[in-house]
Amino acid sequence: MYHILKLCINRLCQLLALPMAITCWLETVLSKHSESVFSFWTHVYSILPGLPGVFLRRAFYSLTLEKCSLNSYIGFGTIFAHRSTVVEDNVYTGIYCSIGSAHLSKNCLIGSHSSLLSGNTQHMRNDENGEWMPFSTDNINRINIAQNVWIGEGAIILANVGKGSLVAAGAVVNNNVKENIVVAGNPARFVKSFALPPSIDEATAELKSTAPKSQAEH
Repeated sequence: MYHILKLCINRLCQLLALPMAITCWLETVLSKHSESVFSFWTHVYSILPGLPGVFLRRAFYSLTLEKCSLNSYIGFGTIFAHRSTVVEDNVYTGIYCSIGSAHLSKNCLIGSHSSLLSGNTQHMRNDENGEWMPFSTDNINRINIAQNVWIGEGAIILANVGKGSLVAAGAVVNNNVKENIVVAGNPARFVKSFALPPSIDEATAELKSTAPKSQAEH
């Protein structure tokens, strides 16, 4: 019953968000690189309070992002800056997150006030006069946050984070993070790895190597 009710509410919210989504689709048709209309609506939806806001944000992004699961949670004040973003099942983002172009895989947790930038080459420097060039969509690089990743509060992510890893609160990640490790600091550095249980084959091989040899083998 709960799942049916949730599905009905999701569909109703998608219907309510459809007119706004249509304006974003038209913007894409008229100007491939423009995201001004999309940005306007992201700011509007970000400040919708309470549980209705969660449903409406999710509905809007399910119609406008590259993909957004209706089984995700997008917190108050969170903004997606680019449509080239994927939000998979059971993704959770806390309040006031800023997310650029990213692939958020299943079961990842994004702590409040975190910033996921579209790579670390969004602005280029003019070597002739030393000026920094304005933002260009040509410089967007989509980062990948793998399954079961936990990003702590206030972290800044500019690179990929491997499956099952943890990024400590306030960390600044500017290089790819491997799987099943903890990183912390600015810049983020390795802290420890998570010990994974051995597979059946590995456990069997270990038992054989430690078992006493029979007399026939001596």
